[in-house]
Amino acid sequence: MTLEAIWQEYRVSLQRFLQSRIANPADVDELLQEILLKSYRNLHTLEAQSSIKSWLFQIAHNAIVDFYRKKGRTQDKWVEGLELDELLYEEESGDIKQELSECIAPFINALPEESAHLLTEIDLHNVQQKEYAEAHGISYSTLKSRVQKGRKQLRALFEDCCHFSLDKDGNIIDYQHKASKCGGCD
Repeated sequence: MTLEAIWQEYRVSLQRFLQSRIANPADVDELLQEILLKSYRNLHTLEAQSSIKSWLFQIAHNAIVDFYRKKGRTQDKWVEGLELDELLYEEESGDIKQELSECIAPFINALPEESAHLLTEIDLHNVQQKEYAEAHGISYSTLKSRVQKGRKQLRALFEDCCHFSLDKDGNIIDYQHKASKCGGCD
């Protein structure tokens, strides 16, 4: 695989990864250039094509640590002993959430009818679970179980479609489609 092909495939993911940790867009662009140069210089050291993504993100991780070390944002702490997440500025990734939110309704509609109706009311129309349970003559605990089951089914549809990268708090910072078409949101 050539560097151009690698960069074309992973550039956007790397950029999102950097944006989730660095506030200044100019710094993100500068780090992307550094990552490109480092990957060009060290591509010959890559042993297996299957490890390209992890190799690139390790380069990105190191570039971020170096960035904060240079900027002096470690607040007089020694960088080597800290977790990366302790050093970084976390920024909400509205773009990713917006992109994925377009998939929610189609994926909910792909669920069995009962689950689809339930999640549409609870999660899309913001009907309170207690209100829904009372209006439909269902015990609140039964409804909670059904909502949980429906959300697990929904999550499975998302995970069948995409691979997600999460931060330490479980928030999505990046995703990649597993197939060219996901069936729900493409």
